[in-house]
Order: sequence, then structure tokens, then C-alpha cells
Amino acid sequence: MKQFSQLIKTLDSTNKTNVKVQGLAQYFLQAQDKDKVWTIAILSHRRPPRPVNTTLLREWAAELAHIPLWLFEESYHIVGDLAETIALVVPSNENSTDKSLTQFLEEMLWLKSESEATKKAYLFENWKRLDYYGRFVFTKLITGGFRIGVSQKLMTKALSKATGIDEDILAYKLMGNWDPNTISFQDLVLEEKDSDFLSKPYPFYLAYALEDLPEQLGDIQDWSIEHKWDGIRAQLIFRNDELFVWSRGEELVTDKYPEFQLLVGRIPNGTVLDGEILPYPSGEIGTFNDLQTRIGRKTISKSLLEKTPVILKAYDMLEWNGRDIREMAFKDRRKTLEEMYKTYTISDPPEKTLQLSVSYTYTIWEEVAQERQLSREKRSEGLMLKRNLSPYQVGRKKGDWWKWKIDPLTIDAVLTYAMRGHGRRSNLFTDYTFGLWNTKEDGTRELVTFAKAYSGLTDAEFREVDSWIKKNTLERFGPVRSVTPYHVFEIAFEGIALSKRHKSGVATRFPRILRWRKDKTIEEANNLSDLKALIPK
Repeated sequence: MKQFSQLIKTLDSTNKTNVKVQGLAQYFLQAQDKDKVWTIAILSHRRPPRPVNTTLLREWAAELAHIPLWLFEESYHIVGDLAETIALVVPSNENSTDKSLTQFLEEMLWLKSESEATKKAYLFENWKRLDYYGRFVFTKLITGGFRIGVSQKLMTKALSKATGIDEDILAYKLMGNWDPNTISFQDLVLEEKDSDFLSKPYPFYLAYALEDLPEQLGDIQDWSIEHKWDGIRAQLIFRNDELFVWSRGEELVTDKYPEFQLLVGRIPNGTVLDGEILPYPSGEIGTFNDLQTRIGRKTISKSLLEKTPVILKAYDMLEWNGRDIREMAFKDRRKTLEEMYKTYTISDPPEKTLQLSVSYTYTIWEEVAQERQLSREKRSEGLMLKRNLSPYQVGRKKGDWWKWKIDPLTIDAVLTYAMRGHGRRSNLFTDYTFGLWNTKEDGTRELVTFAKAYSGLTDAEFREVDSWIKKNTLERFGPVRSVTPYHVFEIAFEGIALSKRHKSGVATRFPRILRWRKDKTIEEANNLSDLKALIPK
């Protein structure tokens, strides 16, 4: 645990990639093998389930620190991180422990099913025995919220430096459904076995956002154009007469989408398709809001399957006849995909679950811009521009794949509530709730909240708004303050749909602040009806 805590301290104290890679590589050279496996798991988001909820953590930490809960809560909202707050308020201890990272994590797995009294005693014992950074790391592990600015790619780079194994091979080996509680470092990283690769997907290739006009990309004849679908990126893997469905988040979701079982026996073994899982109610592409009814469900009922079926819009092929074809040019992989689709999906059922994403070719870039304008009509987020000769790479690489998203929808809204931010903004009110006007039956107007946003302003603007909020607070609800309706902001968002879960009756996708409309009064802000008019018909 001392080594792991020191590693986290090193990673947490620098923004320099080379320093982080060196620190991780040194750790992988020195740590025990089991601790290495758990570290890989933690840094690739395979953390054990949280054994204690945060409400109890806050109450018990306040008790151990001999301070009232309200004071702990105020401190938490200033610090902005629960583990850091606990590490600061619990009485200082210069002692440490000889227990390994693995021992702590195994104890946390055991702790989950124990009584509250046992959990409290365990936390008190370890909080008292650990120094500041040990308490911080220990509590991070308890909460499960271990975010320390280390990407999977950076971790893989460091592991490659320590082991001498190629980064792409490591990225492939670390994907899949492995359990850090049972697998060894030898099995996970060092040893290569054919059986390990039966269900494993390939690392996903990601596109960069196109910031300028597409003409900068050169001759349009070198590019293929398709729509950027708004669903769940996934790979469908057909091997050994079995189907495996992997999301981009490296989650095996085969059982969540039983529709794709229709393709087993139709699509040949040794085939891996890359595409987008999309909702397909009433025989047409739905919204992401439709898809959310399927996400996170433990069981998929028959009625839900009938109401919100899904399809895969396939746009690439990564494996064919059991051979990795990622080094082939995109245009050749695409041709192979189209030939496979034509040959093997000739009857009705497969076409209801597997469709090809149309690939367009144009003669001038103006035609591409015109197609982009049809994106919302076709239920897409914009366009993908793929170089015809590009291989399928690993991770986000610049040059060959670009996403040209449509301009966001916008609405002018009134600031109604505010909450302190997190991290470097933990002492400022930067998390905002916005409202739109709604006319009631008696003819009067009221502001109805519809979205929250915490990005889009400069640091100077955030400080200015924060100063105003502190002087114009109406009510306090814990960390939240209601404020005098006065300021108007232009809010941008990617999508919109009707929703029964929201007071406004509308859900927006990826809301953020576009600009502060100091030129407008609250009377000039938009109505709720204006927002609903943006919902696709």
C-alpha cells in the first residue's frame, strides 16, 4: 500500500506525461505481481464495488474528527473532494501499515456484506493507522471514485516500458472480461494464450473533432463520408458459434441486446463488426433518450424489447475469416463489409438488427456540407470523414478520421440556482441551473428549470458570477443556493427529447453555456414552448 500511495502522490502532483509514465513504469518494475494487477484494474476502471455509501463515510469521518456534521459538509464543499476532506479532518497520524494494496482491496470485498457496526470499526481502525496520503488513497478506494488524470493509454504506455511488450498488444490483452481478484499478472500481461482472445474486442479507433472547414483535408476523392450516429459504439464479435457484444467502455453487454442473437449462425465465425447500437422504435432510428431506457437494465423485458428494439449500424469490419484486417485500407475493409452483408443477410430477420451505415462519395466539399445539414433529420450528430487509405488504428489519432458535428441547438435561459464547483473551482459557485418561462393557466409566467451546466465561461466570468451569486442569494438548500432571477445565458445542447423525469417535460443532451447574454433582460429569455419546438417531429 505504501508503494501504491507513493505512486498516486507522484501522479497527482504533476501534469507532465513523461513524469507520470516514468512513475508508473517504475512502480510496475518494483511492485508485487498481485498489486500490479489491482493497479491495472483501478486505472482501467475495474474497481471493486463500493462497500460503504458516502453518507455514512461523511457521518463517521465527522465523528472521528470530533466536529459537527454541518462543519464537515461545509469543509467538503470547499475542498471539493470527499477523500481529500476526510484525509484532512481526521487527526494526523505519522504511522503507516505494512498491508499490501491487494490485502486492502480483498478486505473491501469482504466488507461489503458486513454490518454497519463492522464497517464503522474497520474504517476507524484504518483511518487512525494511516498517514495523510494513505488515508486519502484508502478512502478513494472505498468510494470507488478513483480519478487521477491517468488515461488507459498512458497506463498501457508505462506497462509497455516496464515489460517490453508492444503497446497495441497490451491494449488488446487488457480488454475483455477479466477479474483482478482471480487473474495473475502472468496470465493477464506476460503470457499469451489463444483461449484468451475468443471473446476479446479490438481497441477502438477514435476520431478527432474537425475544427476548420473540411476543405483543409485536401482532395475530396481521398475521403469517404458517413453519418455520425448518436448511440452506443460497439463491436459485435462472432467466434466459435458464439456472439460477444462489447461497448466502447470495455463492457461486455451481450445479454443487454438479445436482438443480436438472430445473427449467430448467419454471420460467419471469425467476423468482428464495428458500429453503433441505435434504438429503432417503429422501424426508424429513435433518440438517445429512447436508448437510455435500455441502458443499465439488469433484465430486458419482452415489453421493452417490443417498445424499444435496437439495431447495429455497422460501418467497419476489423476481422474477417478469423484474420485481423485492421491494417487494410478503410476502402478495402468497407468493400469486404458490404460484400459480407450482401451475401449473408439476404432474409428478413437479420436486416431488422443489422444495417450498414451508408458511405457517401462526393465530388465537391459543398455537397458534404449540404449532407451535414440533413443530420438532425436523419437522427445523427453530424458526419464522419474517413481517409480511404487509412488503417484501423488504436485510440485517438489525428489525420485520418474526423468527426464534423452539427452546430448545437441553443436557447436563452435564466440563471435560477447555483452550487459550488469541484477541484480548483471548489471555492466558487460554478454549477448552475437554468430556467425558461412558462405561462400558467391564470396567465402569469413562472420560470421552470430545464437544464444544468458548469462549463462555457472564462475563469474571469465565473469569478464575476460567483461574486454576484453571493450577494443575491434568496434561499439555501444545503450546498445549493437559489438566486434572484437576473442573468440570461445562451445554453447550447446536442439533442433534445420529451421526458417524464424532468419538471420541464424535456431532456437536453450535453447542455453547456455558450455565452453570457448581458445584452438581454430576463423578460427576453425564451419560453418553454420555444424549447419544445426544437424537438424533432
